[in-house]
Amino acid sequence: MTMDATRQRLLMCRPTYFAVDYAINPWMDPTAPVDPDLAIRQWEQLHQTYLDLGHEVELIDPVAGLPDMVFAANGGTVIDGKAMAVQFRDPQRADEAPAYRAWFEAAGFEMYDPKHVNEGEGDVLLVGDHLLAGTGFRTAHASHAQLQEVFGYPVVTMQLVDPRFYHLDTALTVLDERTVAYLPEAFSPGSRAVLRRLFPDAIHATMADAEVLGLNAVSDGRHVVLPAQATDLAAKLRDRGYETIGIDLSELRKAGGGPKCCTLRLRQGKAIK
Repeated sequence: MTMDATRQRLLMCRPTYFAVDYAINPWMDPTAPVDPDLAIRQWEQLHQTYLDLGHEVELIDPVAGLPDMVFAANGGTVIDGKAMAVQFRDPQRADEAPAYRAWFEAAGFEMYDPKHVNEGEGDVLLVGDHLLAGTGFRTAHASHAQLQEVFGYPVVTMQLVDPRFYHLDTALTVLDERTVAYLPEAFSPGSRAVLRRLFPDAIHATMADAEVLGLNAVSDGRHVVLPAQATDLAAKLRDRGYETIGIDLSELRKAGGGPKCCTLRLRQGKAIK
């Protein structure tokens, strides 16, 4: 099968100030050692991979004192030239929101401010003509109605139940406009039933791959960039015709992040072919 790649415009933030100084998810242990230089080298490999694939990568300046700002996916949701800013659940990340909002506004996106806790593309994933919206740990269920009003896509609520997979993008990855991969155990019974109905040909990840954040992946429809440690998932993807690129982001995983967490898709309208 020949898969079509879509050139993407992406936003990233260099982990200049990366650290694990607090714990707001089960991955974070402030007592464990962190190598900031290694985190930067791993991030640079991810950045270069996107450039090598032909994607356009924009950079937002990191801000001192915001160690999680590297996780750009949480900075907003951008679809069809509209950008919804974010409101973080945890005060440790609150100051990231105005930094990202200012970047979107300067870049010319039509801005919308959140009415409820909303952690951006960490919990909001566009699949074809639907928005999958996560809730249960971070993004408030009440925010889903606003997402639908702003972007005009039907919103399908996904209830997350495992605190290790606290954002939707740690439990599910969008492969193309019709296909996803996900960890069934990360979702409530009702959400699993919805996923089976919407995506009968979905790829099911193993818990072992999910536990190395294998589902925190980025796909352009042909190439899938995912953690190098997610070997079983990579094999399943190749069996379906995707080309996989493994990246070691083990240092950033100490804060609960992988390739997708570091990457925000900037959709200005119809995709660039």
